[in-house]
Order: sequence, then structure tokens, then C-alpha cells
Amino acid sequence: MSVSPRAAFRAATLTALAALTAGLATAPAASAGTTARTPDPVQRELDTLVRAGGAPGALAGVVQADGKVRHYTSGVGNLATGAKVPRDGSIRIGSNTKAFTATVVLQLVGEGKVALDEPVDTYLPGLLRGEGIDGRKITVRQLLQHTSGLPEYLDKQAALADPHRYYEPRELLDRALDRPADFAPGAKWSYSNTNYVVAGLLVQKVTGRPLGEEIEKRIADRVGLRHTYLPAPGDMSIRGKHPHGYQKLATDGPWRDFTKMDPSWGWAAGAMVSTNSDLNRFYSALFSGRLLAPAQLAEMRDTVPVDPEAPTGARYGLGVQSTPLSCGGHYWGHGGGIPGFSTLGGVTADGRAVNVTVTTIPDGATTARAVAVVDKALCR
Repeated sequence: MSVSPRAAFRAATLTALAALTAGLATAPAASAGTTARTPDPVQRELDTLVRAGGAPGALAGVVQADGKVRHYTSGVGNLATGAKVPRDGSIRIGSNTKAFTATVVLQLVGEGKVALDEPVDTYLPGLLRGEGIDGRKITVRQLLQHTSGLPEYLDKQAALADPHRYYEPRELLDRALDRPADFAPGAKWSYSNTNYVVAGLLVQKVTGRPLGEEIEKRIADRVGLRHTYLPAPGDMSIRGKHPHGYQKLATDGPWRDFTKMDPSWGWAAGAMVSTNSDLNRFYSALFSGRLLAPAQLAEMRDTVPVDPEAPTGARYGLGVQSTPLSCGGHYWGHGGGIPGFSTLGGVTADGRAVNVTVTTIPDGATTARAVAVVDKALCR
């Protein structure tokens, strides 16, 4: 792989601009949602993504302004059998998980159990200590907004080499604490999955319950997300119908099936499973005020500029980002990448929503086509 793990995952999980693998010509794309005379513009963009981008398959879910829901698929769902991509199948959602974790933290803020500008040490005393790292100087807000300076724990190469290995959250954190801080807390913005491992540990300490149970109770059950969950330790499967996810370990190498894997190395930062429909439902409920009180939703939407290298003009809030649209305005969401799957999408102020999933972490050109699908769906 030609891209560093940190650079690839910053892109995949912030703006879904991942750059890891691509290059295989895929089977002809399915054209659900298309007519011979007037091709659906979203289907056309999705087919182009698969045919030209070297992704095995793709699927999308769109909620139009009038509430009408449409689903799209393209490519192949299983390279071994040639099976089609299942309509609205379950997928690994990568760093969309951060939006769920941040929502739970902000619910605890609304309940008076956590304060955003309180040091992490208030809730996890002595946890964050290292070279330039001091939990007495890092706030909860800085965790959620990636301004803490905590270094990245992620070793992408190790995860690809041994996808069935289980990682304890503290093991992930210890890897980060072996490295010096990236910068002083609050000095700037820099994406780090370590922030959300700490946020997950904070949720568990404050509630006394596993993070997955809190997400289920506080979010999934509350707004009817029937296919959304944080896998339990040791669970390497994807429940229900789902496409297979693939990666290449070298640009010119074969596709490897990463569908069955242990996502524990992503945990509170990137381990969840969901569907396009559930993600659309989640972000719609979140930004319509069904999951957070007005004060906490306003905090979530308070953004800072992201990496100046990011080409999309995105800004980052607390576990979510805003991204401009070609037709004006912007959408709120997150996006994410994990071996085998990359997701991109969000919701607009008037209720339009889209989520696009590609069954690999794609290269930059394919990602640009995924961005085009999102933009086409939200600007049509």
C-alpha cells in the first residue's frame, strides 16, 4: 500500500477520502432504478463508480425531500459466487461509529453527568499520561472534536495482516500513549481515532455499562434502528443479508475477502455495523432533535476548520462534519472506512438524506465518484 495508515484513515473517516486499494475491472453493474430511456441520475453515478473505479460493488439509500425512499445497487456482492449486491444490505460503517459515540456522550452532558469543558481526568483519573499527554489538560470537548493532540493508535498494516485478532480498548490506548502528543491540547485540529477510544471508555465509566448496550438503549432502540449494533467481543460476522467486503494488499494484487473480521481495533471509533437505511434514519433523527436536546445539538454543530489539505471544505463538530454541496448549502454526517467497506453520506436541513457504501476502501478517483453520487442524490 502506498498510503500511510494514518493518512488513509484520516481521509476515510473524516471525509471518506480514503486511499488504499483499487484497480480491478469488475463485473457489469446492475441497473436497479434505471429505465432504458431515462437513466436515474443516482443509478448512473453509482454504475460509473463501480465500472470505472475498480470497486467490486456499491449500494446506496436515498431519502428525498418528500420522504420517498429509494435504494440502489451496482456491481457484485460476492466475487466467489457472483451473487448480486443485496438491496439495503448490512455493512460495516467504520467511523460513522464516532457519531454514535459522540451522541451518547452529549446525552450524558444533557443529563448533567458529563461536562464538555471538564478535564478527562475528572472521569478517568490518571488514564492519560505520556510524553506531552496529560488528562488533566485535555477536555471532553477536545476529544470529540479532535483537538486534544492525542496521537493515533491505529496500525492499519497489523489489522490487515491479522484481521481475526481481538484488541481490548486499553490495549489500543496503550499503543497511543507510547507515542508523544501531536500538539498541545486545543492548539489545532488533527484527526485521531484515539480520541474516541477514550470517549468510549468515558461512557462506560460514567454509565457503568458496556458502550454497545448504551448505544443500543439510547439510540438504536429509541429511533428504530433494527440493523445497527456494536459487535460484541469475538463477533466477526455481519448479521443478516450483506455484501462481501474486499481489499487488495497491493495495487496489482488480488482481491481478498475481509467480510469476516474482528473490528475491535476500531471499537468506539469505528467498529459498528448498520445499513444505509439505518444510517439515514440515525442522522435524520439526530439533526431533527430526536436524540439530543437543543443545547447539546448546538454544541455538536459547533465546528472548526479541518485539515487544510482536505479538498471538500468540510468542518468538524463533535463527532460529525458538515460538507458543502454543489447546489449550495451543506449536509451533516461523518463517513467511514474499514477494510472491505467505505461509507459516505448525511442529511440536509430540509430532510434529504443519502448514504453510499462501496465494498472496499477505494482510491481517490473512486472516492471522488462516491462524492458525486452523494452530491447528485442531495442536489437533484
